[in-house]
Amino acid sequence: MDIRRRNNVNVTGPEGAPVLLLAHGFGCDQNMWRLVVPALAKRYRVVLFDYVGSGGSDLSAWSEERYSSLQGYAADVVDVCEELDLRKAVFVGHSVSAMVGVLAAQAAPERIGALVMVTPSPCYIDDEGYRGGFSTEDIDELLASLEANYLGWSSAMAPVIMGNPERPELGQELTNSFCATDPDIARVFARTTFLTDSREDLKGVSVPTLVLECEQDAIAPREVGAHVHGAIPGSRLVTLDATGHCPQLSAPEATTGAILDFLEYLK
Repeated sequence: MDIRRRNNVNVTGPEGAPVLLLAHGFGCDQNMWRLVVPALAKRYRVVLFDYVGSGGSDLSAWSEERYSSLQGYAADVVDVCEELDLRKAVFVGHSVSAMVGVLAAQAAPERIGALVMVTPSPCYIDDEGYRGGFSTEDIDELLASLEANYLGWSSAMAPVIMGNPERPELGQELTNSFCATDPDIARVFARTTFLTDSREDLKGVSVPTLVLECEQDAIAPREVGAHVHGAIPGSRLVTLDATGHCPQLSAPEATTGAILDFLEYLK
């Protein structure tokens, strides 16, 4: 199988430089990184890809069985790493992809040497002693709405996820991204995203890790960032002066600066 075509792999930046592997979240594709890539690619080799079912990937390679768990997305990451023979790459994962990176690093520790978790959440549902931001009823309602009318759900939810109502073009971009995703594929990815509890997986992280959160985030409140930071020994927590769940779009300079600072720390 042609992994590069299957996952729409694109590589930029100087050859031989340390590698950053950028992974998008639910309803998105690699285009979500476009505002941070130019600065990162000045000094690093940047690998971009789309999960099967997203963006410019080969939709014929998608199966509900594989992509009904985060392990399926982690398998995509490992496949890309093996295809490019990446060694000790820094995995930068947005939203649910932060947890995908945890699984990929455990599955192929020789391939991933550090993690950058951008607005991560290991569990979206509140639990005893844990605030994920949503009740079980909230998530059930969210998924029911998504499954009943995906385009309508996208138009309503994307601006909430993005935040920054004074910049409606950002919410519109995320809406367009959501709406470009096949509804049947989106339904499966959504259930996988919002119903998975990855809190136990955090305990197995042994690579240097940066946790990036925003001052205000309707999807991953700051209690979540504190939980992720506390669960990963030696991790660094940086709170960006930003609003919303997609700081790589709403605050690209701050996001890039935090990532570059962490990469300097790794040297």
